[in-house]
Amino acid sequence: MKRPIPAFFVALVACATPAQAAKTFDLRDFGGLGDGETLNTTALQKAIDTCTDAGGGVVRVPAGRYVIGTVEMKSNVTLSLDHGAELLGSQKIEDYPIDKIQPAREGQSECLFYAKDAINIRLEGLGVIDGRGTPDHFPKRSRGGGRDNRPRLFRFENCEDLTFSGLTYKNPAFWGIHLVDCRKVHFTGVTVRMRNNNYNNDGLDIDGCEDVLIENCDIAAGDDGICLKSSKNPCRRIVVRDCVVTSNTAALKFGSSSHGGFIDIDVSNCYFYDCPMGAIKLQLVDGGQMENVTISRIVMEEVGNPIFIRLGNRGSKFTKNTKTGSDQGSDVPPEDVGVGSIKNIRISDVVAKVTIEDREKAANAPYKKLKVDQTPGVTDKEKSKAGPIMITGIPGHMVEDVVLENIEISYPGHGTEADAKREVPEDIAKYPEQFFFGVLPSWGAYIRHARNIQFKNVTMTTRADDQREKVKLVDVDGFVSE
Repeated sequence: MKRPIPAFFVALVACATPAQAAKTFDLRDFGGLGDGETLNTTALQKAIDTCTDAGGGVVRVPAGRYVIGTVEMKSNVTLSLDHGAELLGSQKIEDYPIDKIQPAREGQSECLFYAKDAINIRLEGLGVIDGRGTPDHFPKRSRGGGRDNRPRLFRFENCEDLTFSGLTYKNPAFWGIHLVDCRKVHFTGVTVRMRNNNYNNDGLDIDGCEDVLIENCDIAAGDDGICLKSSKNPCRRIVVRDCVVTSNTAALKFGSSSHGGFIDIDVSNCYFYDCPMGAIKLQLVDGGQMENVTISRIVMEEVGNPIFIRLGNRGSKFTKNTKTGSDQGSDVPPEDVGVGSIKNIRISDVVAKVTIEDREKAANAPYKKLKVDQTPGVTDKEKSKAGPIMITGIPGHMVEDVVLENIEISYPGHGTEADAKREVPEDIAKYPEQFFFGVLPSWGAYIRHARNIQFKNVTMTTRADDQREKVKLVDVDGFVSE
């Protein structure tokens, strides 16, 4: 059943005050120089501080190219960029100090824009915020190669009444826009361009937030496009609608950080394309509850695994920072959190074309320095990334009450008799990625450790011969296909 839009969204639209009516603070009046070379961190911070001290208003960034390091946003400030205005992230790591900001719960702490415990922040306009986070200036480092200090573009924590309207966000060295434990958030008309820039370039990361509306956004991400996380608190009352998303990995993802859970989520009328590692991933592996999730009116083209629902037991508590570059491939013991639950999931009115990623496109990120795979035929890895619907819990803990209705999916085929006989590992505590399970023994849907699963008007076809069975059920109680 369709849930109503939270009331605060209505109030937000009805009562918004035009930016022109507020007092304006021009960046140039604080020493800002848009010459593409001068460091403007101090000038922009002074403009923001003066604005908030005056009771709020607009910090205007006129046309020009303004280089900045870490800037802290403050309460009651609108940062408004004119057409032709660019805020460019410094390419010197010393311009991203972390001594005066709260350590990040996940990943490194460096960021271009930071806010904590602030209210009523707005970012708007026709300009660009470009992190310029190239791997030449901000290389990814593993545990043995020193600290990975790549800055993310935004990190806002425990803030309320946030609006991201317009603007283009580009090229972070790490994650893009990361909101943690925030409330009353509105993204509208945002453009994200973060594909093939560096590693881990998520678009929007929404962690433990409540009352969030994401609408009319155009997102191209290097990693997950729209990613809901719950490292501590649950995501509640999240609405995503009328968005276009492409990604090197997934368009829409819940998790993998999932200690708090995901409750009352509604996603509708979106177009997901060119997502070779999957399109919709609903993952709960660190405790918590995933309940009342509705996804509808989705068109997917050139995607990998179309729908992946995973209940696992990695059991991360997130009581200490989780660094990037760590080994996520091993099946490590859980941290005694307890297994969560997934129930009441409804996915409807979906049309999807699952494809095996073009090899030249797969090698298209220049920073990875990959060569085009010349292996003849279709490899197991390629098949595992373009596999069936997968819905799976773990022994003793079932995914429950999932309805798929009015679904039409075209698959590439290519499954062999050997693939049909494969035993699928449980990987109870492994990082939740579908292709990590390998080639599955069915081409349409693989369902395991689940209860009350309904397929209503679900049509699945293959474009090439496939020797696997269409649907495989393992430890499933109450499967109905109509």
